[in-house]
Amino acid sequence: MRVDSHQHFWRYDPVRDGWITGEMNPLKRDYLPEDLRPHMQANGIDGTVTVQVDQSEAETKFLIDLASRHDFIRGVVGWVDLRDPEVNRRLEYFSQFPVLRGFRHIAQSEPDDRFLAHEDFVRGVGALRQFGFTYDILIYPKHLPAACELVEKLPDQAFVLDHIAKPLVKVREIEGWAAGIRRMAQNPRVFCKLSGLITEADWKNWRASDFTPYLDIVFDAFGADRLMFGSDWPVCLLAGGYMQVVEIIRTYLKDRPAVGMEKIFGGNAVHFYGLKANAHGSGS
Repeated sequence: MRVDSHQHFWRYDPVRDGWITGEMNPLKRDYLPEDLRPHMQANGIDGTVTVQVDQSEAETKFLIDLASRHDFIRGVVGWVDLRDPEVNRRLEYFSQFPVLRGFRHIAQSEPDDRFLAHEDFVRGVGALRQFGFTYDILIYPKHLPAACELVEKLPDQAFVLDHIAKPLVKVREIEGWAAGIRRMAQNPRVFCKLSGLITEADWKNWRASDFTPYLDIVFDAFGADRLMFGSDWPVCLLAGGYMQVVEIIRTYLKDRPAVGMEKIFGGNAVHFYGLKANAHGSGS
């Protein structure tokens, strides 16, 4: 099974989706499963993991509902208030939905760079494991120290780092980011998504070679067994098409063992998220 481990759906709401700024005009419309399906078929992708963009339980339920009607959505990463003292009760409620595989918080937008290391948040993430839920880490390089603390405090929790922690590709900064990546990768329970690369580069003038130094670092740190392809569609459309995103990773991998290609384009996501061939009945 070939899997896109990271993409999004939404019905555009200009108030709720205020993160979509003026320079992001292509995103100011609905993006739903029927829009993604042709891109998947053209690139040989069988299933996806769809990830939250709005921080509400309504968003989580919206994605679960989409998955119930489109069987190529093999997993959902939703949102729940992990700082809520009653988080266990909410996690128990959400555990009734097999397609819901984990949760994410938009930590990159929190004003406190140490948000992920706060006691109340660590406690909430610590509750995920007993329900079999994963946690997606969404950060910028400046948040890597706090993210590493979170991971080190919860060594048995399954984590995945989204978008290789958004290195500053456009200005070619690498050293501080690389140190944080190597520290985080020391925990074998932490995986990493090869996603969101082109939107951290110059949207109009990037080249595939711009990403090679960053891919070299994450491959050296995590190895082929803990990396997974993600398109970050439709956000990727700000800087390129779905096929271009796929080809960046395929081209990079062409001189590596074939087993790495199979793992990165599906096997590792299936293993990390516990995906089933069809987790929720028939669909389109």
